[in-house]
Amino acid sequence: MKTEKKTILLEWLRIVLGLLVFAFGVHLTIFANIGLAPWDCLGMGIAAHTPLNYGLAMTCIALVVLGIDLLLRERIGCGTVIDALLTGNFVQMYSDLNPFPLNTRLWLGVLLMLIGFVFMALGMWIYMRGQQGCGPRDSLLVGLGKRLPKIPIGVVEILLWAVVLLCGWLLGGPVGIGTLISTFGAGAVMQLVYNLIRFDPRTLHHRSFLQVMRALLGKG
Repeated sequence: MKTEKKTILLEWLRIVLGLLVFAFGVHLTIFANIGLAPWDCLGMGIAAHTPLNYGLAMTCIALVVLGIDLLLRERIGCGTVIDALLTGNFVQMYSDLNPFPLNTRLWLGVLLMLIGFVFMALGMWIYMRGQQGCGPRDSLLVGLGKRLPKIPIGVVEILLWAVVLLCGWLLGGPVGIGTLISTFGAGAVMQLVYNLIRFDPRTLHHRSFLQVMRALLGKG
């Protein structure tokens, strides 16, 4: 029993570490200052047409996506909750600690964004290996990937981000060259990284929140 509890705690540490890496990648894409990523574009678009601010708009998006995950019968685990609670705060932490002025060079912005994609992919790999569920948007990606097994997971993400971007653009969300790079580049970089480390998130078997709680309480 103690071994099981220790394993779970180590998995939580892995998830937190992965989110730290992932959030650093997100920070780099924001610091690049060449356009918002599709999900951020959607959040800004919703905020422009509702009383919600950007943060509340993104929270509502996460809840809607979580509902879709449940419809796709994806397991919602402790990792999903940890992701929801920590990722945004980690991104803010990096922004607060960053001593450099916001980037104003296009070529440097493109480079920063591409490097950010690599860190995001590595972060996803680290925390998904905890197999306690992943973030709502990642769960959606995995759920769609399972239903499109003949399509590489990176291509699935490109298609998903393209739909999100279209919705954000129609709502008036800000679109720039960085947005297009995010839509078509993030999935490609992720696929390249996952091919190099021989990782496919569709092969993971995540434990649900209830399964982990039963194990911690010694109820099997």
